[in-house]
Amino acid sequence: MPRIVAGWAGSLQLSVPPDGTRPTSDRTREALFSMLEARDAVEGAAVLDLYAGSGAFGLEALSRGAASAVLVERAPRAARTIRDNAARLSAAAPGPLAVQVVQQSVRAHLAQPGGPADLVFLDPPYDLGDDEVAADLVALAPRLGPDAVALLERSTRSPEPVLPPGLVLERTRRYGDTAVHVLVRV
Repeated sequence: MPRIVAGWAGSLQLSVPPDGTRPTSDRTREALFSMLEARDAVEGAAVLDLYAGSGAFGLEALSRGAASAVLVERAPRAARTIRDNAARLSAAAPGPLAVQVVQQSVRAHLAQPGGPADLVFLDPPYDLGDDEVAADLVALAPRLGPDAVALLERSTRSPEPVLPPGLVLERTRRYGDTAVHVLVRV
């Protein structure tokens, strides 16, 4: 069972939807957040967690000092799990949390107006086609703030993502069967 790794809610256990998700390991999340904190990308960030699953990425960011988080998940059972996890995190918080759980598809969410995101987590199902991931990135690009960082998690067997104008691949980190592509604005 995943947990919040660090911050004011460190060790808080998170529930996982009963099916249809592939939670990122605590060790991988810890490594990614260490990299993000080294570049000062978490504190005060507006976070967008797409294909949120259990909400672990967005909730971890809040525990580590992000200003707000929007967690987007289409599956009803997973969205319920995220709401439960967000309520548990809110109950442990030292003050009010700016967290919103949105039950809709990623593409539908990105098609709506919204403020700029500073930190984005995209963890689509590994079987989601590369063309669909590319379309998500096209829809995401206008929603990114000037110094935004986006982490795209894919299988190591997937090709590098096709990026829209305005986004570049800074680096790829591999953790077992998982590849995390670090994307930044140009």
